[in-house]
Amino acid sequence: MKLSVLDQAPITTGNTAAGALKKAEELAILADELGFHRMWMAEHHGTDAFASSAPEVIAAHLAAKTKNLRIGTGGVMMMHYSPLKLAEVFKTLSAFSPGRIDFGVGRAPGGDNHAMYALSEGRPPMVNNMYEKLAIALQLINDEIPEESLYNRTIATPSKIVLPEAWLLGSTGNSAVQAGRMGLGYSFAQFFQGGMTPAILETYRKNFTPSPLMEKPEINVTYLVTVAETNEEAEFEALPQDISRLSLMKGQIRPLMTPEEAQNYPLTEMDRMMIEENRKIHLVGSAKEVAETLQEEQDNYGFDEVMICSIPHSQEKRLNVYRLLAKELM
Repeated sequence: MKLSVLDQAPITTGNTAAGALKKAEELAILADELGFHRMWMAEHHGTDAFASSAPEVIAAHLAAKTKNLRIGTGGVMMMHYSPLKLAEVFKTLSAFSPGRIDFGVGRAPGGDNHAMYALSEGRPPMVNNMYEKLAIALQLINDEIPEESLYNRTIATPSKIVLPEAWLLGSTGNSAVQAGRMGLGYSFAQFFQGGMTPAILETYRKNFTPSPLMEKPEINVTYLVTVAETNEEAEFEALPQDISRLSLMKGQIRPLMTPEEAQNYPLTEMDRMMIEENRKIHLVGSAKEVAETLQEEQDNYGFDEVMICSIPHSQEKRLNVYRLLAKELM
């Protein structure tokens, strides 16, 4: 199975943002050594729970620290940036690391309204032209001249570079048609809300048109995963993530607590029921059990690649998740 990594640079309790970024580097180096296919950094704003606010900058650093691992964004939130800037950034990354860069984009803000308006300097964010903006960025990346007068009198430098792969993120299936028509890879965020269906993925495949940035349809699916040597240890490490998800559902984003703190966290019966429901999108157990589940999911849905997002509090425990899954699936 083709395995990859999605990282958010989580800032866990007792640790720093700078430390979270250093841990992303450590994870990239390990993933490269283990033979993972790619690693993407997410984009989050206005939070002290994640340090990945500038994924394209982190990508440049990680690409310089690795040899074979594809590096990219999962994704850069394109509402905040002009098509020209998007093209220039990813062409520059690809010039430094040809054949290893992924231009992964999403339509979400990556933060709350305060962050969104601060990023747009107080102007109303442009949220209704996402696909038009993406189409222009793709043209500029490919050294084409867009029809729009605002963009057809300039070029995106550097030119004549090895093109990055281009991917569109989605979590509801609404972007499946557009990803296919634009000739992009489709990345489904199963760890957001679940909701993946064979129909969504087939819609993407049926609408796929080859492009200079993606020759054939490619689908990856991201899962939140916690595995360990035993089920008991996996459950112990997973509870802080369960509580974080619970807090997020209540409108609260907070740094990940330790497993010991989680054991003493007061949970109501309703909380426990919600955690149990959320376990449908948080795979927890031994590496063998979770690997079997992932293989079954691939067999049932026919996607090409699994991306793993894993955030145990301990960095060593987190790295071991990827070691254990690599041993079972690669």
